[in-house]
Amino acid sequence: DAEALLGRVTELAPDHVDAWIDLGRLYVERRKWLTSREYFKQVTETYTQSPVRPDAKLGIGDTYLGEGSAESLVLAIAEFQEFLSFYPTHPRADYAQYKLAMTHFRRMRAPERDQTETGAAVREFEAFFDRYPNSMLTPEVRGKWREARSRLSEASYKVGLYYYRARWYPGAIDRFKEVLKADPNYPERDAVYYYLAESLVRTDKKAEAAPYYDRLVKEFERSTYLADAR
Repeated sequence: DAEALLGRVTELAPDHVDAWIDLGRLYVERRKWLTSREYFKQVTETYTQSPVRPDAKLGIGDTYLGEGSAESLVLAIAEFQEFLSFYPTHPRADYAQYKLAMTHFRRMRAPERDQTETGAAVREFEAFFDRYPNSMLTPEVRGKWREARSRLSEASYKVGLYYYRARWYPGAIDRFKEVLKADPNYPERDAVYYYLAESLVRTDKKAEAAPYYDRLVKEFERSTYLADAR
């Protein structure tokens, strides 16, 4: 029971550093971001040499990320970056790197909009894979990376589709090939294969188009484009 634990912590050790950490975490669970942050700040500002100060630093970042406003996400980025700068070998550095990526993930925009934050999220997720290949967080991180990477690919695909519909086929071909090169496992690549092949056909490059129809048929058992590709 959270209330009982809260009372026990304040009764037994109201001024102990571990109590502030426990209280901060309790209020994170309750989504009381401001209150939680104040307890974590008690640790970072008062117990500057404490071994749990890094945990408090992460806690502050978590409260900003949980708050989720435009301003708080900027502050979350700063907190996680500072943690990685101050504690690069800390056992929870992988967590900090993951949450840094997630701050950019939370700032991603729709595929039709600017993709700066999406690109930043992808880079930070990939930095996680490079630096912490054995982290237990990897399966969760990989799922989020896939979402961000797909958002980038979808944005490029939609530009290519716009060019295709405007009958500017060279521009469409460049965009579709860019998607396949950057993200060969893009889940929606059946559409990319199809419109790339169609664009090539419309520029009298039928021999180059055929392999893309073939890949669509071989890689997808179900697709809106399957019958036409066949």
